[in-house]
Amino acid sequence: MAQPPNGQQQPNNPFPNPYGQQNFYQQPQPIRQDYDNESEIGTPYASTTRLAANQQYFDSNPFAGHDSASDAGHGSRSYAPSINSQASQPYGSPFADSGQAAHPYPAWSPDRQIPISMEEIEDIFLDLTQKFGFQRDSMRNMFDFLMQSLDSRASRMSPNHALLTLHADYIGGQHANYRKWYFAAQLNLDDAVGQTQNPGLQRLKSVRGGAVKTPGSKHLDSALGRWRAAMNGMSQYDRLRQIALYLLCWGEAGNVRFVPECLCFIFKCADDYYRSPECQNSVEPVREGLYLQTIIKPLYTFMRDQGYEVVEGKFVRRERDHDQIIGYDDINQLFWYPEGLARIVLDNHSRLVDITPAKRYTSLRRVDWSKVFFKTYFEKRSTAHLLVNFNRIWILHIATYWFYTAFNSPRVYAPPNSQFPSPAMTWSATALGGAVATLIMLFATIAEFMYIPTTWNNASHLTTRFIFLLIILALTGGPTVYIAYVESRTNPTTSQIPLIVGIVQFFISIVATVAFGLFPSGRMFGDRVAGKSRKYMASQTFTASYPELTRSARTASIMLWLLVFGCKFTESYFFLTSSFSSPIAVMARTTVQGCNDKLFGTLLCSKQVPFTLTIMYIMDLILFFLDTYLWYIIWVVVFSVGRSFSLGLSIWTPWKDVYTRLPKRIYAKLLATAEMEVKYKPKVLVSQIWNAIIISMYREHLLGIEHVQRLLYHQAEGADGRRTLNPPPFFLNQTGGNYKDTFFPANGEAERRISFFASSLTTALPEPLPVEAMPTFTVLVPHYSEKILLSLREIIREEDQNTRVTLLEYLKQLHSVEWDNFVKDTKILAGESDDGTSSINEKQASSKADDLPFYCIGFKTSSPEYTLRTRIWASLRAQTLYRTVSGMMNYSKAIKLLYRVENPGIVAAFGGNTEKLERELERMARRKFKFAISMQRFSKFNKEEQENAEFLLRAYPDLQIAYLDEEAGPKGSDPRLFSALIDGHSEIDEVTGKRKPKFRIELPGNPILGDGKSDNQNHAIIFYRGEYLQLIDANQDNYLEECLKIRNILGEFEEYSISSQSPYAQWGHKEFKKSPVAIVGTREYIFSENIGVLGDIAAGKEQTFGTMTARALAWIGGKLHYGHPDFLNALFMTTRGGVSKAQKGLHLNEDIFAGMNAFGRGGRIKHSEYYQCGKGRDLGFGTILNFQTKIGTGMGEQMLSREYYYLGTQLPIDRFLTFYYGHPGFHINNILVIYSIQVFMMTLLFIGTLNKQLAICQVDAQGNVLGGQQGSGCYNLIPVFDWIKRCIVSIFLVFFIAFLPLFLQELVERGTGKALLRLGKHFLSLSPVFEVFSTQIYSQAILSNLTFGGARYIATGRGFATTRISFSILYSRFAGPSIYMGMRNLLILLYASLAIWIPYLFYFWFSVLSLCIAPFLFNPHQFSFADFIIDYREFLRWMSRGNSRTKASSWYGYCRLSRTMITGYKKKKLGHPSEKLSGDLPRAPWRAVVFSEVVWPICHATIFIIAYMFVKSFPNSAGEQNPSPLVRIAVIAIGPIVWNAAVLLSLFFVSLFLGPMFDKWARFASVMAAVAHFLALLGIVSFFEFFWFLELWDASHAVLGVITIVAIQRAIQKILIAVFLSREFKHDETNRAWWSGKWYGRGLGNSAMSQPAREFIVKIVEMSLWSSDFLLGHILLIILTAPVLIPFVDKLHSTMLFWLRPSKQIRAPLYSTKQKRQRRWIIIKYTLLYILVVSGLASLIVLPAIFRNEITFHCTLCQNI
Repeated sequence: MAQPPNGQQQPNNPFPNPYGQQNFYQQPQPIRQDYDNESEIGTPYASTTRLAANQQYFDSNPFAGHDSASDAGHGSRSYAPSINSQASQPYGSPFADSGQAAHPYPAWSPDRQIPISMEEIEDIFLDLTQKFGFQRDSMRNMFDFLMQSLDSRASRMSPNHALLTLHADYIGGQHANYRKWYFAAQLNLDDAVGQTQNPGLQRLKSVRGGAVKTPGSKHLDSALGRWRAAMNGMSQYDRLRQIALYLLCWGEAGNVRFVPECLCFIFKCADDYYRSPECQNSVEPVREGLYLQTIIKPLYTFMRDQGYEVVEGKFVRRERDHDQIIGYDDINQLFWYPEGLARIVLDNHSRLVDITPAKRYTSLRRVDWSKVFFKTYFEKRSTAHLLVNFNRIWILHIATYWFYTAFNSPRVYAPPNSQFPSPAMTWSATALGGAVATLIMLFATIAEFMYIPTTWNNASHLTTRFIFLLIILALTGGPTVYIAYVESRTNPTTSQIPLIVGIVQFFISIVATVAFGLFPSGRMFGDRVAGKSRKYMASQTFTASYPELTRSARTASIMLWLLVFGCKFTESYFFLTSSFSSPIAVMARTTVQGCNDKLFGTLLCSKQVPFTLTIMYIMDLILFFLDTYLWYIIWVVVFSVGRSFSLGLSIWTPWKDVYTRLPKRIYAKLLATAEMEVKYKPKVLVSQIWNAIIISMYREHLLGIEHVQRLLYHQAEGADGRRTLNPPPFFLNQTGGNYKDTFFPANGEAERRISFFASSLTTALPEPLPVEAMPTFTVLVPHYSEKILLSLREIIREEDQNTRVTLLEYLKQLHSVEWDNFVKDTKILAGESDDGTSSINEKQASSKADDLPFYCIGFKTSSPEYTLRTRIWASLRAQTLYRTVSGMMNYSKAIKLLYRVENPGIVAAFGGNTEKLERELERMARRKFKFAISMQRFSKFNKEEQENAEFLLRAYPDLQIAYLDEEAGPKGSDPRLFSALIDGHSEIDEVTGKRKPKFRIELPGNPILGDGKSDNQNHAIIFYRGEYLQLIDANQDNYLEECLKIRNILGEFEEYSISSQSPYAQWGHKEFKKSPVAIVGTREYIFSENIGVLGDIAAGKEQTFGTMTARALAWIGGKLHYGHPDFLNALFMTTRGGVSKAQKGLHLNEDIFAGMNAFGRGGRIKHSEYYQCGKGRDLGFGTILNFQTKIGTGMGEQMLSREYYYLGTQLPIDRFLTFYYGHPGFHINNILVIYSIQVFMMTLLFIGTLNKQLAICQVDAQGNVLGGQQGSGCYNLIPVFDWIKRCIVSIFLVFFIAFLPLFLQELVERGTGKALLRLGKHFLSLSPVFEVFSTQIYSQAILSNLTFGGARYIATGRGFATTRISFSILYSRFAGPSIYMGMRNLLILLYASLAIWIPYLFYFWFSVLSLCIAPFLFNPHQFSFADFIIDYREFLRWMSRGNSRTKASSWYGYCRLSRTMITGYKKKKLGHPSEKLSGDLPRAPWRAVVFSEVVWPICHATIFIIAYMFVKSFPNSAGEQNPSPLVRIAVIAIGPIVWNAAVLLSLFFVSLFLGPMFDKWARFASVMAAVAHFLALLGIVSFFEFFWFLELWDASHAVLGVITIVAIQRAIQKILIAVFLSREFKHDETNRAWWSGKWYGRGLGNSAMSQPAREFIVKIVEMSLWSSDFLLGHILLIILTAPVLIPFVDKLHSTMLFWLRPSKQIRAPLYSTKQKRQRRWIIIKYTLLYILVVSGLASLIVLPAIFRNEITFHCTLCQNI
């Protein structure tokens, strides 16, 4: 850059040139002396914007700076009537001086009839800043922001109109949030009251010309009319001032940006104050930062103190759950209602609303906010949210189920002495379905009272509803009582009255059920959605202004749900209900004869059959729910496939056409050629685009040079000497079957990208605008600590022993073709740098050996430029920020390419001066596309991260990085934080070596109050520019050919052709009637789908959810926003609370909330099929499950949120169902699937007991009972067994349907062969095992979140999918969520198989085993023998360590962590090192704990006890009656616990006395612990043996007994933990104190006396848990031993997991001789130990069974137990 000849650049210029060139003129004289007094740095606007004023300076120095023509770059051709050319002359001499050449905002330059010049806009900003005390940097930032917005709009409409529409969008238009709020909070009434004394209303008065107010003028419509008139009459100057004021308020608001209506209120106060004479007459500028200190800081402090207290300068999380925290939403809702605004009280107890509007702003600083806000919705943790939000789902299912089942089970309610009930009773009993529906509504209403503060103005309709429901309940339920009474009298009446009553009751019930099932509860008795009353206005505006659907979409939506429920109700009736009627008929009245129990007599055992029937009813109900989901999937897939055909996206269009027509389509759809002159042939233009795409793929090493040749357009000399362009053979010959291999590497990335590009252009795309008219947009990436660029060390060193492979090796396996291309490239480079002196033949000889390093690590000399290439190659194939940045920077390339191709005139004008051409293209790209990364940790980066970030800025100078800058405040006060922005053009400060920020804006305090991501986005949002935002995560990628579609996709916002009519001219003009588009969703391609089975499952899930369902849902208006590559309408989102919500914990999935927010406030959400971004997923087993846990927990949090409450209670039925099944329904379905397995196990258990103990009748082929059995007392249970088979089929189908969408998706996109292949691969790789397991993980995550809260999961580390994780880690991570439950069900299944074997049970063995062994099955190299044994050693050590000194990974630590979920941690900080174990999560509320940890386990245990007592209530083989089963079970269940208590007590005293003596012996504690653990194990084993003996070695009885014992012990342990334990210390001192006997000096303080008692209870529970974990671990290991013994199993298993041929697989790790010796010794030793332990355990079960007749004891005690 040429510097001015005289002197350096002007120092500290507050308004740096937006283009980052140095300021190329020196300020000849300060302009505007009048501002000098308050600014030490010369003029505040010394920027290029003053070029026009300094004209004479340019004349004197024509060569200062860059050649002006390079900026005058717009040719003189005009392409739209509203836009004049911006160059003052046509292209002439390159040095001709055109004054406005360097104008930074070309569309807002003086020659475009701008309504208000840039200088005037600067003055407005300066004036506002001085009046309100905004920060200088914020003012400059917002000035640039506003100018870019105007520039972006004015480039496609007249500047006048640009300003008008911008004002309409921000302040006064039909869809402006501010206007909606103004009327919702009824401020029009407030403003109209004192119109004469109220300067804030001068605007209305002047417009209406002092007309006399009519009484009706308070009416809403007239108020709207007045508003429109006021807006219409405003001057452009005032409009701009209002926008500027709004932006300045917004730009410094920090976390207050999350509360949009509060911001509107602040703006309103400020605006009224600005208009008052008081403000206009003040001359002295206010000090900088006043707004931040007095308005924002108090609000921020209130928000911060809700969640944190500040202790010694550190933020400490308060232990509060969401229902005690006044979150952003509660703060925001205060401003919705006039009553809320009336609560704002000043320090002198006067209300803010009583002050005149003009004086309110100055009084805001005197408000004490902590007295103002309150909760407007309680997010209590409870499952009742499901009842309130989704009551229509429960009503539709449970009430219909009642109608069906009651009709089909007449025997249940028949009078005692007859087979069938009377007709009246049948009608009436069936009609009770209506009462069920009403009861559900009643409970939902009661639950709703819990979540809504009754003080507010919304409890009235709940009370009304409650009373109404009681009346309806009486109507639907009362008649049954009457009929039952009439029937039960001794002399029955013959009158018809009961029958008539019954029939009437039935029809009332039907009506009630339909009404409750279809109408949203929020619209009954006081319509919150469409009611005209002003009191509902706010909640309508902000929660229920759902965007309208088009007629066709609404029809489709209603059709879809009619089909789903039509199919469901028919199928369920025949398949589930009518087939259930025969089991009911045989079971309903059966009592069991001849059973007797010592304690209860025949009380329980005679009713065993009805008990079984009850469980079967529940089972059927669950299947009834699952059916709906099944039909939903089927129909949604059908709709989606149909939709894709109608959009033209499908494989069935022959490939040939897709490719041969591609050039024409590129020309027609991607290029804005409407205005182009004819002389350029389409072929020429297309060839440039196509060649650019192919070359970009070559540069990414996706194509080799030989492929490139076949794909490019080549120039050739024609016969007549003219040059012609030959299209690549690729577009011509598409006939041969194998053409693909000749053009791309088979099945490579290049083929996928080109085929997607080609097929996506077959759909309808919006027309693109010319580049210079396209809107400006920003890509925003939040970055926390993700990898920026891989270091050499990470690439070529193994992470640890378990990985077995370096990252580079692994990537080379996956991308072998690309690696080869990379190596060829590198060799060429290295060859160029060789001197080339050695002779030819020498070279050939040495080349093979020399090239080895290239093929291994990609470089030969370790000079940085070569190693950097390898690092980049690897980084572009891993999940790094560099990959994201380089992918997104393709936008810049695409814009340059399009600009150059569409304006050949420009290229001609520069006549071969490529540098200037490049600069002109750069300028355009920079003007239209911005890229900001929000790196909150940037200033805290370590050296390596800093170098990588610097590398990014050097590689991409236009990249902007927003970061948090911290400055220590004066001693004792909080540090000051700043939002700062740098880019690659920022200079480097000599002193610190850091770059100087362009903007540095102080924040009210630390912005990170939530989970991080949304706060990170929010702090950087002020640096976005333009009209649209694309939110990208730091693990995404983008491609040049997709970026070319950017103009089309921005066209989806439907803002390209805005009508030229003023938005204020008339209200409700059809142009402005349509709801604005808030979000445009796009497809994602999971670029890790080729990494084996798990990767493929994860990719398939995303593919079906992100593409298939999204397509159908977006069409019928049910798609929300899921973050990833979606485009947002920035203005719409930022004026409504930002791009994501941020309350800690509650908004775990922050982006979904943004979608619900936009949807409820009237924004449309679209989905586009033709655009895709790449996205990475972590693909190890653990990481996928962590991801699923996060989604599940996030879903649990969503269930609590007010958004779900609004959507669930206000949406019309079809859209509600779409929302429900698209989002929460999936997870609730998962919970029900798992419940169905558990309930089915119970059913099997009970039916098994019946089958085992009762004589079952023989039947003939027709199912009639054969004669001659009547007297023998047989029971006809055959129909029940048929029912079981049908049930298993149902459950199987529900699981299987999960594969349908993926299969059809493949079928539509890739053809039949590929689809069958992928499905086959999935089944061979056992993916159903994974599906079952992940269903359990999902449901467990949600349920535990709804009970305990705290997204608390134990991370398993990220690594790739090849790392082997040891048995103990997997066990500790998955025991709680899944293995325990699997093992309990395995026992029940074992009993069922012993008692009632049917082949169908195979499927259940498969499912339940999946729950136990899935984590091990998908663990790489799980079955290699050596590792298996070493795992066993690690497992034994893990079980036993952590007792004499703290160990990070031990059984004890795992046990404590799972316990603290219930007990919580102590509050006191005792300054102990290991306190950082886990965050301060609130202790679970006792209500939740009582239900889930006390009541539920007791019910469980009771059910099993009843089953066991039934089995024991029959005489034994000798014909004697059994002793009491209850006593036996009690002895065996509680015995081990008592034994443990005794052992522990004695050991406690031993350690108390011996501990201090053995002070020097470090292992003393471990020895004590080992003794205790051993004795506990001994106890549990010997009690089991004793029980085995008592049952006289009868296997099925023993198994049933064990099931019962386990249930009882589990209940006891849970109760002990939940009821008797106080909070946990954060350290494990007490554990070590217990074993070593040293209780003093442990920092326990006063608790040293109470702790031993608490620890005693803990230890009793721990001993039981330890011994059961020990046994469980061994059972799992035994199950896993079977595959280990198969030869070559490791190879097979790896092939299954990674889908790599054995030859390609990753080699075994290499060990040194010493290591080998060591390993061999460990393996021999522990193999023997393992065999010993296993055979010992086995013999305890097997030996007695073999020698059962030889072993006889005689003990009198035994006979009585």
